[in-house]
Amino acid sequence: MDTPQPLRNPSRREILVSAVSSCGLLLPSAVALTADEKDGEEDISTNEDLMREHGILKRVLIAYDEISRRIRAGQDFPPQAVTEGATIIRKFIEDYHEKLEEDHLFPRFRKAGKLVDLVTVLYDQHQAGRRVTERIVAAASGSLKTADDRNRLANDLEDFNRMYSPHEAREDTVLFPALHKIVSPHEYDALGEQFEKIERQTFGGDGFDIYVDKVAALEKRLGIHDLAKFTPA
Repeated sequence: MDTPQPLRNPSRREILVSAVSSCGLLLPSAVALTADEKDGEEDISTNEDLMREHGILKRVLIAYDEISRRIRAGQDFPPQAVTEGATIIRKFIEDYHEKLEEDHLFPRFRKAGKLVDLVTVLYDQHQAGRRVTERIVAAASGSLKTADDRNRLANDLEDFNRMYSPHEAREDTVLFPALHKIVSPHEYDALGEQFEKIERQTFGGDGFDIYVDKVAALEKRLGIHDLAKFTPA
């Protein structure tokens, strides 16, 4: 004889799905969210996914700014912090995030004839950023013993930051919001699902979480992990 199972109070979403189903209506979003919750996954929109990846970029820019500041002030800095920062940029931003933009966003804007000039500049800046990253990696693998070596590194870090601060801001405030105007809601949602699949295939898991931990470790190495230290007196 089977053991009676204890009664469980249904969740509000389960009640909603049941009520809608009993009326003969289809509520895909509610059903999809229930499936996501069952798998323990977050429901992240396409633009939110891209913009939070920009947050990782921004945190590396802050680390680059700290390294450059120390060089200009004649202060010591851990050379491995340069390598770690450049590695995050190369693997998460250039090889993953920017590739998503170049393969899936930029072609859609070109096809729609929207923001084509902006997309051209953004693409050119991706290529320029990769060249600067190459120089940063090369400098970090060297000795950095002379003042000239350190100053060249500072120049590259500052050039990278000067370009990418407005670059990511323009994408967040102009390009990404305009995506809704050139794709259907269905295509927009499908794009987010595709990005999630690519992310897991690329990193073997949640790449965002993996690289949040890496950038946090970089901040600790430089002693800039305490957010309160950035508050003006």
